[in-house]
Amino acid sequence: MISVLRRISASASASASTSRFLNLMSSSPPPPPPPSQRLAALAQQLRLYKPPPPDSEDAEEERIEEAAGKVVSQVGFPESATPIAGDPGRFTPKRAAVLICLFEGDDGELRVVLTKRSSRLSTHSGEVSLPGGKAEEGDKDDGDTATREANEEIGLDPSLVNVVTVLEPFLSKHLLRVIPVIGILTDKKAFKPIPNPAEVEAVFDAPLEMFIKDENRRDEEREWLGNKYIIHFFDYEVGNKKYLIWGLTAGILIRAASVVYERPPAFLEQSPKFRVPRMVNEDTVMP
Repeated sequence: MISVLRRISASASASASTSRFLNLMSSSPPPPPPPSQRLAALAQQLRLYKPPPPDSEDAEEERIEEAAGKVVSQVGFPESATPIAGDPGRFTPKRAAVLICLFEGDDGELRVVLTKRSSRLSTHSGEVSLPGGKAEEGDKDDGDTATREANEEIGLDPSLVNVVTVLEPFLSKHLLRVIPVIGILTDKKAFKPIPNPAEVEAVFDAPLEMFIKDENRRDEEREWLGNKYIIHFFDYEVGNKKYLIWGLTAGILIRAASVVYERPPAFLEQSPKFRVPRMVNEDTVMP
């Protein structure tokens, strides 16, 4: 009789343990899905990416300009790889980073996460931009800056983003050095956008390839310090909302799409180099 009771007790204990284990398993979140073959291949491709070095003429011009106390840069376009001295009298732009967060859409195309800035912001209000912002002292690198800012602006958990490479720096119209950081979002369903109302009005996504196609695009020729250049404008509509993607954001996405798809855009970029004045301040703005 005692032996039978012991077996019943042992069986009940094992059943309870199994029940607790099953309850624990059911309450744990499912593991993220593995990256698709395309995303895995893209990550490998981008990890090998190296920004192109300046050509010999560029390098010589940089040496001449540096000796003259100037810096050759591209304003609103990829910045030349120019050494910038620590002399406070010379041009020393502040650093920022933006996140080019790519994921695979339902139809298999690569898409990029974008934001529409709040109309209450003092600069670039109501414009479409990539999530990002200025570097802070605690940031380890540009990837850290970009993912931290994306988390603050749209609630994108940095752990969901696999940072794979950075592109060459750009200069904004306010002469801020902007580093584009490319990250891959494997589990799109895990990302539930939470826009920060103080900074972001809307979060949406667009196909990356549109930025190297000559469709829904127009441009304007402008001039700064005697140099002509082209500003690109892309019209994009999703649902019943229309967005205009232009300027620095368009320039960065043109370069990102060119790198990802390994082909140039189907239109003329015309991004000439500009001489940045020796002395600049917070009021120095590109038109």
